[in-house]
Amino acid sequence: MNTADQYLKTIYVVQKQEDGPASTGAIADALDVSPASANEMIGKLEERGLAEHEKYKGVRLTDDGIVRARDALQTYCIIERFLANVLGVEEFREEAHELEAVIDDTVADRLDTIIDRQPECPDCFDPETDACACLEIAAAPVESEQ
Repeated sequence: MNTADQYLKTIYVVQKQEDGPASTGAIADALDVSPASANEMIGKLEERGLAEHEKYKGVRLTDDGIVRARDALQTYCIIERFLANVLGVEEFREEAHELEAVIDDTVADRLDTIIDRQPECPDCFDPETDACACLEIAAAPVESEQ
């Protein structure tokens, strides 16, 4: 998964949480990047036809953007569940964030055969815990840094 896919995944999750366009600030906060960096990538996604950005209103994914975002989210859930359920990694969330940028579709597909993915994936993702709801261990809610 590349950086664009990480942004698409984040926009998708924020859109669902906000029940509307995702604000640039919320995207930047979620990815721990500056608003300027978020705006730059949003512009690139818009050029590729994956997102639509309306100044002061936020970002919406196009149909193609939603498909890519759901694929990226599914890959993230696969990585997370493999780390937590199969390997028993305590800091699975942090590791999954690191690995999602370098795991390609082939590796994700192979990991998928090991974790026995649920049919509701990627709708199993819980933004409150930043984790797949199908984890065999309870994920604690993400603490806000405010």
